[in-house]
Amino acid sequence: MQRESGGAPASPGAAGADGSMEVNTEEQVSNSRSHYPKEVVKKRPGNVSRESRGSTSSRSSRKSFRLDYRLEEDVTKSKKGKDGRFINPWPTWSAPAFSKVLKFAVMEKDHTNIPSSKLELDEGLPIKEPYFVKHPELVGDVGNEIRVTWLGHASLMVEMEGLTFLTDPMFSQRASPVQFFGPKRFRNPPCTVDQLPKIDAVVISHNHYDHLDYHTVLSLNERFGSDLRWFVPLGLLGWMQNCGCENVIELDWWEENCVPGHDEVTFVFTPVQHWSKRTVTDDNKALWGSWCVLGPWNRFFFAGDTGYCVAFEQIGKRYGPFDLAAIPIGAYEPRWFMKYHHVNPEEAVRIHIDVQAKRSVGIHWGTFALANEYYLEPRRKLEEARERYGLKSEDFFVLNHGESTHLSENKDFQ
Repeated sequence: MQRESGGAPASPGAAGADGSMEVNTEEQVSNSRSHYPKEVVKKRPGNVSRESRGSTSSRSSRKSFRLDYRLEEDVTKSKKGKDGRFINPWPTWSAPAFSKVLKFAVMEKDHTNIPSSKLELDEGLPIKEPYFVKHPELVGDVGNEIRVTWLGHASLMVEMEGLTFLTDPMFSQRASPVQFFGPKRFRNPPCTVDQLPKIDAVVISHNHYDHLDYHTVLSLNERFGSDLRWFVPLGLLGWMQNCGCENVIELDWWEENCVPGHDEVTFVFTPVQHWSKRTVTDDNKALWGSWCVLGPWNRFFFAGDTGYCVAFEQIGKRYGPFDLAAIPIGAYEPRWFMKYHHVNPEEAVRIHIDVQAKRSVGIHWGTFALANEYYLEPRRKLEEARERYGLKSEDFFVLNHGESTHLSENKDFQ
């Protein structure tokens, strides 16, 4: 990938040559501090984490990324209903009523046709051993570029700007509150938690079981402890603490924070059209969203799980262009039911365009059967959508399970 000469990209609030965008620096820093939520970092006795080696709070840390907060009037903030639960502010939203859920479950035909033969599955969706299992010394060796590894479903390992982080890590066999019932993987994780390299952070998009997995959270916390920073949506702090996680940042839409010792990289929680639920009574008590990771050299966008809405234009205007976006392409049929909370491949391409992504990788497919389309259809439909929108195959691509790509040199690690 070609790079423009110079250092870090100019932020939206940076002054131009004519000074027309000049912003009072002290005022901007003061305003940005108000966007840092209360930080919760409990330390284990005797454990010296990176937090203690750097600043004691991200509130006192400053980053290279700067945003003109006058742009805030152009974005949609999170909202709650009279019952105190979060709501979707988008006109494109329709809540999944129980009658619609029942109709989907009983009346709709399942077209997934997942093979029972492992040989056939291996041919259509091969699982590769991630490069870091045999070559851990290569982790983080990406220079000023990005390397991304698909770990299945919405789980990615991203290396950029000296950080290694995970998106919605899911290593369990079932996306369910119990491991004997519920949606089961038809493609296993390409590695175990113990085989992962050192992870600096995890971003969570929302609390559905295929994106926030209890056993995976426990395993990651057991291995990395308080050295691992968790970025989660508003309303999930208590759940994470109950899992024993000690280094948790809970954010509202458009709020930002960073990993201690890496103040130059900004993690921003941004909107999508979705919903949250883990129990019978906790509908939409926690927020849902996407993540922007903004560094001096690269910008990464993780869409999580979403229906199509105008939020992506707002994200692109405010933080784009992105060097890489991870966008869901699966679990979209039938459209009468799924379109409000799951995009199809054509809508995924529209998100790619809206957020001004230079390249995108398809996620949220090929792992769990959560909807009724043929299990390999998302890949084919993405190819068709790319052609309709005049995109090249490298503009919006998919990876095999466990496969990596290094964006600058297009090097694949088998």
